[in-house]
Amino acid sequence: MIYLIGDLQGCCDAFERLLAHIAFSPSRDRLYLLGDLVNRGPCSLQVLERLAQFGDAATCLLGNHDLHLLAVAHGVRRAHRSDTLDAILASPRRAHWLRWLRAQRLAVQAHGWLMVHAGVAPQWDAEQALSLADELHRLFDSDDLPAFLRVMYGNEPARWSGDLQGADRWRLAINVFTRMRFCAADGTLDFQVKEGADAAPSHLMPWFDVPGRRTAGQPIAFGHWSTLGLLDRPDLLALDTGCVWGGRLTAARIDGGRRELVSVACEQAQRPG
Repeated sequence: MIYLIGDLQGCCDAFERLLAHIAFSPSRDRLYLLGDLVNRGPCSLQVLERLAQFGDAATCLLGNHDLHLLAVAHGVRRAHRSDTLDAILASPRRAHWLRWLRAQRLAVQAHGWLMVHAGVAPQWDAEQALSLADELHRLFDSDDLPAFLRVMYGNEPARWSGDLQGADRWRLAINVFTRMRFCAADGTLDFQVKEGADAAPSHLMPWFDVPGRRTAGQPIAFGHWSTLGLLDRPDLLALDTGCVWGGRLTAARIDGGRRELVSVACEQAQRPG
């Protein structure tokens, strides 16, 4: 059986309950975790340890909180008061876990689904999204990553162009893969509005509703957007259902030509806002 799972954010107890609920077996089943594996929940280190135990049975994407951990660990970002990353940063195996995170990807395509943490730029088709994810994977696996982390954060450029090079190109791609929610009709990203799909001003729309989106019709699964909640369309699955805020942890079974949604309740680890 094949399951896509929304944001864990260090909520290992809820993850264990979900695994028990679906009777997960790493010898038989396959998991795809849609990013934000760590942070804000109480057990980030335990989540990493559990996922690593599954080997090839679990494919993990990177989300914005996972990148934040890398930036904090490399001394280029200050920890936030709401962070719960100390156990990883103080672990005797800290270097191992940072290498493990760096080996994960920002987008994968499997079983007919394109999977990302936040979204896909309206100007990209699936092939271009995967090519950019491969480009970033090589960067994260290189000695150039610490220098890039120093310039990774920022909201510019806000619109994709094939002419972008170097840090601007990578920053824009990472913002799409890990931070995007709303866009203008021309694909310009907005980072100010973080509420649900109905909260945006009239000139903005959810990235997946931009007219002419080149991945229209390509099934896409993503997390990241807890205020959007569960979205279940034939070619779109949004699976961040706010576990860390006291919502639910959701998985979607996608194999065998069927779709089944399952979820478990979560204890509130932090209050929204």
